[in-house]
Amino acid sequence: MPKTFGRHERVGQEIQKEIAFILQREIKDPRLGMVTVSAVDVSRDLAYAKVFVSFLLLNDEEENPETIKLNLAILNEASGFIRTLLGKQMRLRIVPHLTFEYDKSLTEGMRMSNLVSDVIRKDKLKQEDNSDD
Repeated sequence: MPKTFGRHERVGQEIQKEIAFILQREIKDPRLGMVTVSAVDVSRDLAYAKVFVSFLLLNDEEENPETIKLNLAILNEASGFIRTLLGKQMRLRIVPHLTFEYDKSLTEGMRMSNLVSDVIRKDKLKQEDNSDD
């Protein structure tokens, strides 16, 4: 029976926890708002890791492409520092090379939810109009 939960997936979960802690406690860049690590995809040889992040911006700003690109650039510039701290926290022979990518799932989920809510609201209005006739 094949393994359904491989070592690279377990290491990915542990890396996710550690990077979230590092971003919360160690990264002091004032341009960077709150960062949420939603997933980490580690290669099978544990040499590379894609870190999927989303940003919670202060002052209720909308997430625009320029802000997202700036935040990703900040994180990718700090990836060496984050990798060093990650190597100190985890006992790995090879600490993966980190690349940060924006996770669109949260915004897409909210968009889909709004679309469904709009359709339900319009359907109720049509039913009310038909019942009045």
